[in-house]
Amino acid sequence: MIARGLLRPTLVCSKSIRWKVKDKLRFDFCDQLDSRPSGLCRNRSFSFSTFRTMCSQTLFVGTKDRFQGITVDSTKEPCEILAFPDILKVFFFNVGSLNKWREDKVRGVWFKVALADSGWVPHLAQNGFRYHHAQASYVMMVAWLPENEVCNIPQYASTMVGVGAIVMNDKRQILVVSEKYRLFPHWKLPGGYVEPGEEIVNAAEREVLEETSVRAKFKQMICFRHVHNFTFGCSDMYFIVALTPEPGQEVLKKCDREIDAVEWMNVEEYLNHPNVHSTNRFFVSKFLEYEASGISLTYHEDTHQILKKSYLVYSLDLGQHKKMDSPNDTISQSNKQ
Repeated sequence: MIARGLLRPTLVCSKSIRWKVKDKLRFDFCDQLDSRPSGLCRNRSFSFSTFRTMCSQTLFVGTKDRFQGITVDSTKEPCEILAFPDILKVFFFNVGSLNKWREDKVRGVWFKVALADSGWVPHLAQNGFRYHHAQASYVMMVAWLPENEVCNIPQYASTMVGVGAIVMNDKRQILVVSEKYRLFPHWKLPGGYVEPGEEIVNAAEREVLEETSVRAKFKQMICFRHVHNFTFGCSDMYFIVALTPEPGQEVLKKCDREIDAVEWMNVEEYLNHPNVHSTNRFFVSKFLEYEASGISLTYHEDTHQILKKSYLVYSLDLGQHKKMDSPNDTISQSNKQ
């Protein structure tokens, strides 16, 4: 530990501190300095690079959100691990990031910690942060600061989205597959999980192409199944989409990595096949019912007026069925009577 006279502050502010250091090899960092002869020092040694970081590092700034929250990204605000605890909680004279956020009435504080900065995690956990979610390259931790307000931070997304495709050709044959890694013999609809940022209809077209080499385009949505406590304990939504195969798609080529067999099967055979699950029979029966009645569930693309984000809106087209009178039509008829 160096003598007190070798380390003294020359400038103190809410953002940073400059120091005069006579010992050029090592020094001990003080949590607080006061008028007492001994001061309050911790017996810790730092490299000069760490010291420069602590002296030049402002308190964490983060990005504000509309809910009066703050998100700090470790890739955008790097901090050496030895400096991190003090900048988070007790920088100089008890002015740390957490105290500053409390003074500013910040509600939720999020730390997006990249894999390379995983040393931050135990310090965050020791200061009231909990895991919210994790991806391959980062973990997100969060703390709720108000003591007189119930935490309303939503849980991370808990539903996975999958898609299955009904592809029927002009011969009334539907495209079916048998998976390579299966629990029991079965014929199922081609499909899989929707990728992040992927539309359901595009996922159906992609999965069919990957598993069977058939190119097909969206025709209509049929139905969906919702189940809880599924893969990874998540809820699961499975959307069934009808696709129309493009011309010349008779030749099939299976994906050897995932699929054991693929074929065009007569729809009547599929509905009565012993190795077809009853739920899949229901999906195909509904498809045939919609085909016969002219009912279809299609979509149109729209854009959010405020957020300026595009999205798809699915709605029912009654087709051959007589559509219900609109409220305006009903009023007009009443006025005539």
